[in-house]
Amino acid sequence: MTTLIESTGDRLDVGRVQRRTLRLLFCTQIVAGVGVTIGLSVGALLAARLVGTGLSGVAQSAGVVGGALLAVPVTRVMNARGRRPGLLLAYVAGALGGVLVVLAAVTRWPPLLFAGMLLFGGGTTANLQARYAAVDLAEPARRGRQLSVIVWATTIGSVAAPNLAAMADAVTSRYGLPALSGPFAFSAVAFLLAAGVLLVLLRPDPLLTARRVAAGGRPVSRPAGGMRAALRVVAARPAARLGVAAVAVGHLVMVGIMAMTPVHLGESHGDADLLRVVGLVISVHIAGMYALSPVVGWLTDRAGRRPVILGGVGLLLAACAVAGTAGHDTVRLSVGLGLLGLGWSGTMVGGSTLLSESVPVDGRAAVQGLADLIMGLAGAGAAALGGVVVGWAGYPVLALLAAIATVPLVALALRPTPASPPKRRARSR
Repeated sequence: MTTLIESTGDRLDVGRVQRRTLRLLFCTQIVAGVGVTIGLSVGALLAARLVGTGLSGVAQSAGVVGGALLAVPVTRVMNARGRRPGLLLAYVAGALGGVLVVLAAVTRWPPLLFAGMLLFGGGTTANLQARYAAVDLAEPARRGRQLSVIVWATTIGSVAAPNLAAMADAVTSRYGLPALSGPFAFSAVAFLLAAGVLLVLLRPDPLLTARRVAAGGRPVSRPAGGMRAALRVVAARPAARLGVAAVAVGHLVMVGIMAMTPVHLGESHGDADLLRVVGLVISVHIAGMYALSPVVGWLTDRAGRRPVILGGVGLLLAACAVAGTAGHDTVRLSVGLGLLGLGWSGTMVGGSTLLSESVPVDGRAAVQGLADLIMGLAGAGAAALGGVVVGWAGYPVLALLAAIATVPLVALALRPTPASPPKRRARSR
């Protein structure tokens, strides 16, 4: 990557900045992955003790909805001031959410629990937005790989975190905190640690640097932001529409099936071994989501964004077929959930890469925030409706409906998608 000559006369090695940015994001993703997963691993259990089993799912959903809604202010800050302040806002919100959940456990006041879970979603917001920061300065031929490496880093924290929950609870119980609240205290510390590292070391800011590169080193004016502006940008670019659709539909199918699989398993397993079986199936699913993401990123760069998206859809359809016909066979359900994770990885990495490179750099942050908002709401809706469908018609019908939901994405992916609109339309905007 070439050297950027800034307007101040200083010379900046953009390639070096990108390598430093990737190292920082990789490390903070591991820490934040622990923060997100260690809390969520006991969130439903804590909520059940505070508000009852019937509302425990609502508390968990609050974290998903919070992660989606927080994408709006976070990306507004990024659009105006860069990646670093936006990521700091998300992590601080997540840390505050963890503290509120601990206070809810101490006071046994349910409103604090729901408010805390909403803000706790900030950790997820930061984890998702970090993947976009990884491609701000990436070379076009390496965007998929560099984005996927940051997605993969989450695996390390996510796999380790559930095993740390018991230790966190044991440590905090010495200081009088209620049972199951300790993991949320550790989450708050993890988020603040990630925020502190980025505050000190994420300099220069990758998004602001990318804007200066695009402007040839000249001063850059503050870009227009907001979801309405982002919607106009996406609507004018077929490639951007495909990118948003890929991440949203992939997430909808993944969350809808994954969220209801433990319920489906509960129909045939007793309490004695249910958690063990669910843990096995979900572990295979998480491995499918993250473990091979560097390979998916490499394919995204070599084969192209759209073929990887279509490949991801194909894996999602295979997952629906295998899981929907598996009955209560644990092995077949594990295979289905593994394929589900792989399909999500294809649509996430391919769609995110395509979206990032199909919009101008000055509007990129707002469009990425819009995509994560739509993706999060799609996942939350799928989880809520999935329970209704399973209760009404059963798990196989849910798998069938999830497969049907991919049809619009396939149609969109098979249409020609030029990277940008015609120049006449661009001038008219």
